[in-house]
Amino acid sequence: MKKLKLIGAIAAAAAVSMLAFGATLSAYIDPSVATYLIQAIAGVVIAVGAAVGIYWRKAKKKVAKTLNIDENKNKDVESDEIFEIEDNADKADENK
Repeated sequence: MKKLKLIGAIAAAAAVSMLAFGATLSAYIDPSVATYLIQAIAGVVIAVGAAVGIYWRKAKKKVAKTLNIDENKNKDVESDEIFEIEDNADKADENK
C-alpha cells in the first residue's frame, strides 16, 4: 500500500510539473494519426473486455462451487451418435 501511495505521489508531482513548466505547442495531427489512435483505443477496449470476461467466468465458477450450485443442471446434452442420411437421387443414379 505504501508503494502505491508513493507511485501516486510521484505521478501527481510529474503531472503538476508538466502543467506548470510546459510550453505551448502547435502541432498538426493528420487523419492517419487519428485512425491509429482509434485502433489503439479499440484494441485496449477489446483486451480489457476479454480479461474481464475471463475473470468473471472464473469468479462465477468459484462462487457456484462454493455454494454447491450445478451449472449444467438444466442444459441439454447431445449424444455423440453420427447418422448418415442417404439421398434417394444418389440411389436412383446408382441403379441406372
